[in-house]
Amino acid sequence: MTPPPGWYRDPQAPHLERWWDGSAWTDHRRAPGDTVVTPQAAGASGRARAVAVTTAAAVLVAAVVIGAVVLGQDSADDDGTGTVTAPATSGAPPTTGAPSPSPSPAESDPTVVVDELNGITLPLLDGWVRPEHVARDDVMMTTDGTYDCPGDEGVCRSGLVISRTVTSTDERSPRALAEEDIEDAADTAYDRDAAGTRPYGGIESHRVVKSGPVAVAGRAGYFVRWRVTTAEGPGGYVQSTVFPSRVGTESPVCVRFVFDAGADGPPLADMDRITSGIRSVDDPDGGGGVGSSVAPG
Repeated sequence: MTPPPGWYRDPQAPHLERWWDGSAWTDHRRAPGDTVVTPQAAGASGRARAVAVTTAAAVLVAAVVIGAVVLGQDSADDDGTGTVTAPATSGAPPTTGAPSPSPSPAESDPTVVVDELNGITLPLLDGWVRPEHVARDDVMMTTDGTYDCPGDEGVCRSGLVISRTVTSTDERSPRALAEEDIEDAADTAYDRDAAGTRPYGGIESHRVVKSGPVAVAGRAGYFVRWRVTTAEGPGGYVQSTVFPSRVGTESPVCVRFVFDAGADGPPLADMDRITSGIRSVDDPDGGGGVGSSVAPG
């Protein structure tokens, strides 16, 4: 197979490029990168064509020899898959694999966890770890360690932080969404889980201990916090915080907090500290949080 017409490195003067008309070398030469009128693709004739063909054949033989040498080079030229990258020629850039994307600063920061779907990061406080052996994929972090659930068999964790996109309703008000979500958040955490078990024997009562507007990642949101009493164990605190996302269609984001009450539960202040530390992945310096002023809209 012969290469298509084009400018290639001149085999007789490697510092220049020479026009190959598709079947033979012509007398047209240029310095690499110069803009000149592209010669017609018509081939040379007579003795010139014969010389050009002979030269091209010699170049082809040389290329085969060089290729054999390249294949025998040290594995330093090997990309790890057994494929050796051949030297580039002018006019035909080498084909390389797509480069692996570099991790974003947020992804490489050990002090935060990243929710790429909703475009936010959450601070990873002392006593909290990234989720391990957790079936739910919306859990962003948990307290370190587990314990035997006081109700049904199984293991429980003293604290969970969950981030999810609100998609089940057309309601866009953060307040309405937070007030709607809190009951489901409490039931899922302390009444009956997704497997149908009752790790705390079920909820006996609840009361609202705190609610109000809150700025999260520079967006106006709303939160509701319940104190839940359970049939088994010390019960706990559940909070639903809803605010608009800054990515995509700006669907509302709901961050749920589940904290066991009692001495073994995480500090209740961690809810406020995590909320105030939530940032947008595209604006890590923008903030908000409990007690912060709420921007319009």
